[in-house]
Amino acid sequence: MSWLLVAAVLAGFALGPSAGTDHIVGANHGWNPNINYSLWSGNQTFYVGDLISFRYQKGTHNVFEVNETGYDNCTMAGVAGNWTSGKDFIPLPAARRYYFVCGNGFCLQGMKVAITVHPLPHNATSKGSSSHADTGAQEEAAAAALGTRSAAWLATLAVAAAAVAAFC
Repeated sequence: MSWLLVAAVLAGFALGPSAGTDHIVGANHGWNPNINYSLWSGNQTFYVGDLISFRYQKGTHNVFEVNETGYDNCTMAGVAGNWTSGKDFIPLPAARRYYFVCGNGFCLQGMKVAITVHPLPHNATSKGSSSHADTGAQEEAAAAALGTRSAAWLATLAVAAAAVAAFC
């Protein structure tokens, strides 16, 4: 019976709590001045349901989501959100362009990143339409896929709990 517990736990880790990818800004360099974040973001592919994570020294840096003008001019134009924890996990729920800057004066030293979030690939949606007008349906399918994976995660945890209870 212990193999069942191990299998359930491993399956849970394989599924994960969500379907999205966590993109850590700057990879091992984190969110710091004088790093080419355009190069980093150009090597990433972001999809609806992914996360973008910022890791930095709390109190020294922060993250603001701004509009394109705020990004271009390193201002707070169009602020849509701000984070200050030092380990910020920001969901990317819509297919669109996102702009992030450090609001503590470090934007002028390169602490800004722009990303484009794409709809989920067609094989991950239920409709599979190639029309750009069908973005709403694609987002609904993405949300359904995330819900299905979350339900599978919870079911796996329930199996693991039942296996543990059987041994106790």
